[in-house]
Order: sequence, then structure tokens, then C-alpha cells
Amino acid sequence: MAHKKGVGSTKNGRDSIGKRLGVKKFNGSFIKPGQIIIRQRGKKYYNSDNTYISKDYTIHSKISGYVKFIKTKKRTYIKIIPIK
Repeated sequence: MAHKKGVGSTKNGRDSIGKRLGVKKFNGSFIKPGQIIIRQRGKKYYNSDNTYISKDYTIHSKISGYVKFIKTKKRTYIKIIPIK
């Protein structure tokens, strides 16, 4: 019999922190230039009028206005409707 209790290293015990992805401004929300609309991995949502997409696929606003989500059969587009 062993005189010491066997202590093995655990294979669990790691977990990555959340990256805070998702929609930040919803349909009809007012937004200012440069604000983040969506943080995503890959192109789940596509940019349209008055928006731009950064290298990590985050969609930002170019102008002040209201967020509009446009759903087609294949894709969902984000556009900004300017203030009149």
C-alpha cells in the first residue's frame, strides 16, 4: 500500500474569459459616429449604408443616425438612417 495519497494534476481548471461579442445597438437605436453596433467573429452581419467594418469584423457607424437591420433571404445588413 502507498504511504502517500496520489495527487495528480487536474486536466480541468482552465476557462477563457468572455469576449463580449454581440449586438451593442439594436434596431431603432440612436448612434453617434464611430460607435460600435456589433462585435462579431466572421461576417455574421454585413455592413451597408453609412457603416464600416474593421479588421476584427466589428461594425461601426460613420454618421449620427438610427440603426436599421435589413434581413434578406441570405444575409442581414446593418445600415444607418441619417437624421433629417
